[in-house]
Amino acid sequence: MTQRPARRVLTADELRIWRDFIETTEALRTELVRRLQSDTNLSPGDYAVLLALSEAPHRRLRSSELAAEIGWTRSRLSHHLARMERRGLIHREDCATDNRGAEAVLADAGAAAFRRASAPHLRAIRELFVDALTPDQVVSAGQIARALRARLDESG
Repeated sequence: MTQRPARRVLTADELRIWRDFIETTEALRTELVRRLQSDTNLSPGDYAVLLALSEAPHRRLRSSELAAEIGWTRSRLSHHLARMERRGLIHREDCATDNRGAEAVLADAGAAAFRRASAPHLRAIRELFVDALTPDQVVSAGQIARALRARLDESG
């Protein structure tokens, strides 16, 4: 019979570091969202959709693929795409290869909005994240992110 490893309680230092990590990443995300919206009138969801479509072949993705790409449920994405479509950022078309599905297509206005948003958004990322760290810390942050993502992928 296999024994389970003993449960370890977080140390005071581990708990402090965890709280610092969570509180800082939330503050960073909040400021990036604030700047994105004030500089570009795009929400983080808008930006995620526009980014995924701008990188997709022929600037289009099936709704199910787009939902998986940005980590949303198909229902959430459907409602968001409807709002983006009303604003002229995307349009939806029947899927040419499967008449049961639909594709989200990046509209010219959406491509232009994404281009306008990218420079200020990337400047904010540089200012608030990259420039706050040494080059070695940036590398370490990437290693930490990959380790955390791998653990999440294992468990989920």
